[in-house]
Amino acid sequence: MKLPELKYDSHGLIPVIVQDATSNEVLMMAYMNRESLESTVETGYTHFWSRSRSKFWKKGESSGHVQIVRSILFDCDKDTLLIKVDQKGPGACHTGHRSCFFTDISGKEIADPAFSAEKVYGKK
Repeated sequence: MKLPELKYDSHGLIPVIVQDATSNEVLMMAYMNRESLESTVETGYTHFWSRSRSKFWKKGESSGHVQIVRSILFDCDKDTLLIKVDQKGPGACHTGHRSCFFTDISGKEIADPAFSAEKVYGKK
């Protein structure tokens, strides 16, 4: 499959919103480079570029909480992706929550963790 001409930023990255394909819940936001997008398309599992670790990674490689891709869409400006997935395991967030969006604007957590991040990743 030939990928469309997307608009990557000056670091070669494009923002990606990951959404549950069934519930439409937004699970996370991450970045992809061309290589991680190609791997995502080829394997059917999400792959990203970690800006903090400067490395390519498959979602769920540590936790087993992989994301099976159902569709990949891009916006009208071709500078943001929306990936709809089947989230395997209890959550997408490294904090132990189902979604990375669990804190309201006042700082209050509005959702309980779905799993123990300490048990899964061995750290708090």
